[in-house]
Amino acid sequence: MSSTDHAPETHDAQATAGPEDAPAVKPVLTPAAAKRANASVIGMIMALLVSLLAIVPVVLLSAGQKTDTYRPAVDVAAVAANAKPVAGFSPVVPQLPAGYSPNYARWVSGTSDGVSHWDLGYLTPAQQFVSVEQTASANPTWLADQVHKAPTTGTRDVGGVAWTLYDKPGTEKSYVATIAGTTVIVSGSAAFGEFDAVAGAVAASARS
Repeated sequence: MSSTDHAPETHDAQATAGPEDAPAVKPVLTPAAAKRANASVIGMIMALLVSLLAIVPVVLLSAGQKTDTYRPAVDVAAVAANAKPVAGFSPVVPQLPAGYSPNYARWVSGTSDGVSHWDLGYLTPAQQFVSVEQTASANPTWLADQVHKAPTTGTRDVGGVAWTLYDKPGTEKSYVATIAGTTVIVSGSAAFGEFDAVAGAVAASARS
């Protein structure tokens, strides 16, 4: 074979290497760029903290408002004075200890059952409800409706008055008595201790 014959070509590996074989280039931040990046991160964190500080008081106030029971200002004595000429008797104004608060006081007239009556509602210290109804024109049908058709289960002596107790599971209990020529009904979900406090105050007011 002559010297002019072409021998197999050889290639330098480095000369023929493709782009995928090139070493990765790591970006390098200048000190100024790194400082700007850190400042941006710190700014974001500060903005988040400010937002949280603004939200936390609102959340706490909302939680407090949900747990507090709304207690309207009701002047029972003033409403009773206005109702007295229409009622024809002195509506009871119970003097209850601290922790009991009225949430309504009204004279109910013109009802379909024909029994006009004085109507009070109280919240007890244990956040239970007790109502007081007083009328000079009670009848058996009206009375049965007010005690939720519960049976008579006994009597209780409270405030010097013998109250008839109406009670059955799943309903409110009621005390019923005749005081100063009127029928008085105390009903509600409170325990007997709070119930007796309301009934005693009602009895004292009715006799005064």
